[in-house]
Amino acid sequence: MSSKRGIVLYLHVHQPWRVREYTVFDTAVNHDYFGECKEPHRNNRAIFEKVADKSYRPMTRLLKQLLDTHPDFKVSLSISGTMLEQAEAWAPDVIDAFRALVETGRTEIVADTYCHSLAFFFSRAEFERQVALYRAKIRDLFDVETRVFRNTELSYDNNLAKWADDNGFKGILAEGWDPILGWRSPNYVYRPINTKHIKLLMKNYRLSDDIAFRFGNRDWEEFPLRASKYDTWLNNALGSDGQIVNLFMDFETFGENIWEDTGIFSFFSDFVDRWLKNPANTFYTASGACDAFDAADEVDCPYTTTWADTERDLTAWLGNSMQHEAMRHLYALEDDVMRTDDTDLISDWRRLTTSDHPYYMCTKWFSDGDVHAYFSPYDSPYDAFLYFMNALRDIRYRVYEHHRHGGF
Repeated sequence: MSSKRGIVLYLHVHQPWRVREYTVFDTAVNHDYFGECKEPHRNNRAIFEKVADKSYRPMTRLLKQLLDTHPDFKVSLSISGTMLEQAEAWAPDVIDAFRALVETGRTEIVADTYCHSLAFFFSRAEFERQVALYRAKIRDLFDVETRVFRNTELSYDNNLAKWADDNGFKGILAEGWDPILGWRSPNYVYRPINTKHIKLLMKNYRLSDDIAFRFGNRDWEEFPLRASKYDTWLNNALGSDGQIVNLFMDFETFGENIWEDTGIFSFFSDFVDRWLKNPANTFYTASGACDAFDAADEVDCPYTTTWADTERDLTAWLGNSMQHEAMRHLYALEDDVMRTDDTDLISDWRRLTTSDHPYYMCTKWFSDGDVHAYFSPYDSPYDAFLYFMNALRDIRYRVYEHHRHGGF
């Protein structure tokens, strides 16, 4: 199979429902876990509107401009159900902006879990419910089907690949982690071991993180990063026979995590322009890359990898006893919550499965700890644990009340 070499640009869009300062005195009295907070840095609506202004609106405008300018430009997105709920409530124009991208025919929506959860590792039933809910939401809002799968935080292993293959996905995304790839390069299409049809796209984390984490760092030896330099790096990465460079990162990289005054938007536009000036180059959607290339090899991933922290494993969410306790109690309530058939109760419980909650409880140190603290709305990991567990305590009370009044 002979195709142009290309870039797979995948951007993940997400906002969680953050638990407010929910105290023990709220339990059994006030069931609103995600409501208004006085402090803007903890207020879900204030945070969303800030990110919409800094990132969602300007970046969707830029992507639409690039799609209109360059017939070969393509992009893949996943947009969490929790983010879509907030956009529908507070900024429907943001939904319209993403819809305009999809309507070009060159923006693909990648499947995900509805609540950005790690349910695959705790409850296969809830995981499958959330994938189905997500696909239905995307179908409803954008009138498209999802054909490639990406699990929360790019978490991946052989079992997940087998599940995605059995469920008809043509591709799956993963971190191009060196211990898994071994001598191989992430710049090829692969096939997961013990699967029949599905292709595997593995993130080039060095080139992705040059934008997502290092671009605005004045202490970085390559600062400032220009499009000309980055183009050279891309060409060097592909060499004479590379197929694709998988650039996977958060959508909020642009404008929120890395501010506009760093030049991130102009850099991105210049990088796309420069890449496409070479007629040998193109962009692929995730499914387009799966269609364009045969698998270069099989990849065996017997343990779970993610795109987070230096370990690239699940310790960002399950690295201490608080996180384990929180997840144990959360999923212990699943069956009783589901049996209530109470849509509000199920929705509240499901929002608590979002992986951000245990992420805020992380107690790592050094650079990884700094990243966790940057994204957390709480004063400490212990506050995050306390408010979460109080909300769970109230969920348990509501289940009990449902049972007491003959709900099941």
